[in-house]
Amino acid sequence: MSEAWPALNYEQWSATCDTLHAHTQTLGKLAVALAPPEPQLQHTALRLTARGFETAPLPAPDGSGALVGGLDLHAHEGFVEHSDGRGRRVALTPDRPVAEVTREMLAAVRALVGAVEINTTPQEVSWTVPLDEDSEHSSYDTGAVASYLAVVTRAALALAAFRAPYRGRATPVNAWWGSFDLAVSLFSGLAAEPPSDDFIMRNAMDSQEIAVGWWPGDPNYGKAALYAYAHPAPEGFADATLSPPAARWEGHLGEYVLDWDDVTSSSDPHGTAVAFARSAFQHSCLVCGWDPALAGSAEGKPPPLR
Repeated sequence: MSEAWPALNYEQWSATCDTLHAHTQTLGKLAVALAPPEPQLQHTALRLTARGFETAPLPAPDGSGALVGGLDLHAHEGFVEHSDGRGRRVALTPDRPVAEVTREMLAAVRALVGAVEINTTPQEVSWTVPLDEDSEHSSYDTGAVASYLAVVTRAALALAAFRAPYRGRATPVNAWWGSFDLAVSLFSGLAAEPPSDDFIMRNAMDSQEIAVGWWPGDPNYGKAALYAYAHPAPEGFADATLSPPAARWEGHLGEYVLDWDDVTSSSDPHGTAVAFARSAFQHSCLVCGWDPALAGSAEGKPPPLR
């Protein structure tokens, strides 16, 4: 039997979740400002590490090297590190408002690499106060953050295992600071019509893709869960029976969902999470008409190493 996996109750830590979400937005905005643009906005995504979240190495605007911004969820600090060894740290506790943390993080960046400006308007959230003015979000329960990191790490490992053998173009496990989720996207290689012409949709959704991810819960769906969707999704996409049996279509989300509670209560949580991802992907490939060779590669046919 596999080791028991930790649970995550969104309602119990939602205030801290919002604060942590806001802190990741500051990192994401830094990547938007400094990283070379990539297709599907890949340059804006964060990476989950053993200590929390980090940007990719970003070019310093003063030409002095590379800069990384991150959140150390063990030390409960924001950090900015330069490739020459210099660095700055910013405390996230005790219950410091997002505005304070954001201003100190930006001051740390400027101290290391010179003038940097970001768009401080939050995205894809229910609040609109700029990050550097946000005094509402300040709750920071260190125990809840530690539990979250334990859970999100397990989810990331399952997503990485699902993605690993795929031989088409695919993303790493991205941490998206807008929706505060993890996701891997697998692409067919063909273009697609974006669902709308707003900036995010026309850039993030211009290719055929199947995405599988995990979120900690939000006001729209108050549970941690794995999810899967295809773009574009043809008629009948919602009619599948996926593995495990607890997986289901959520019409108001437009996605297949497997609640985290159903993952953690299984005898093999890792296997259950990977099985959901593979089941959703195989169904999506079939109904979306993808090359069967791509679908087979996600199952390790041929194996990634021979």
